Amino acid sequence: MKTSWRSASLVVSAAAVLALTTACGQDGGTTTGSQNVGATAAPGDVGDIGAGAGEGLGTGANGAQASPSAAEPAGKLSVSTNAEIGELVTDGAGRTLYRFDADTAKPPKTTCENDCATAWPPVAADDALAGEGIDKALLGEVTRADGTKQLTIGGWPAYRYAKDTAAGDVKGQGVGGKWYALAADGKKAQAAESAALSTRDDPKLGEIVVDKNGMTVYRFMKDEAWPKPVSACTGACLEKWPVVAPVEPEDTEGVVKKDLMTFTRPDGAEQQTVDCWPIYTFAGDKKAGDTNGQGVGGTWYAVSPDGKPVGAPKK
Repeated sequence: MKTSWRSASLVVSAAAVLALTTACGQDGGTTTGSQNVGATAAPGDVGDIGAGAGEGLGTGANGAQASPSAAEPAGKLSVSTNAEIGELVTDGAGRTLYRFDADTAKPPKTTCENDCATAWPPVAADDALAGEGIDKALLGEVTRADGTKQLTIGGWPAYRYAKDTAAGDVKGQGVGGKWYALAADGKKAQAAESAALSTRDDPKLGEIVVDKNGMTVYRFMKDEAWPKPVSACTGACLEKWPVVAPVEPEDTEGVVKKDLMTFTRPDGAEQQTVDCWPIYTFAGDKKAGDTNGQGVGGTWYAVSPDGKPVGAPKK
């Protein structure tokens, strides 16, 4: 499911002044209201393969030069999609291709030699073919120190990661804060940013609201929405039920935008609402898709796109 909240200072604007006097359910309910009450590796790490783990990545133990690694054939390149990383380039065998921040694209230059090239085998340029999703014009080559030709994509030298043992593996992503899967344009592969609030179809609860990280959003039945939002969750309650920070209405998908507003809590923090009802996440949900907060205490329920509590007993 385009994993930072916008700060409250960006949400509170001149429109907030008007919203201070606008009750929920009236026109302009999407503006801000006011509540009166109530294991990344160390930089330069090449993994456990080879002796080198320092920034230079060009020497073996005690500074001795290691034997250069021959570039491996690329085959027919294509674009694959990873749920966390997004669209990335794979070789003919389905192996992920990577780029190294210490290299350059203009002009193309490779700095990964010796031990580094053992952990990050360079991709040969000779047999590289542009498959579906790949622009042939962005494919090129760079001459390595040993005279072999290495494939470049958008100018960036391409590598595999030795710890990727199967097609689709992306174990090299983010290693040392310098290695990243290659996108088809040569940039770092990056998943599209999720909407700040969206919906998903839960197999048990139906369509419910989730935050940008896919975490389930909840309502507290002791809160109030009319005429203005009031949160009854304070103090220790907030440790288990963190508030959802303000979002822009246009940064939502599938959520009813009428009365999608924020309000000021007694502690001065801003909290998001759906249909004027304050919304929260649950500390007991450990991953996207969890609904461990559903029905807790008979007062906490997931939220439908129109702000109603899902599965709550009817009064």
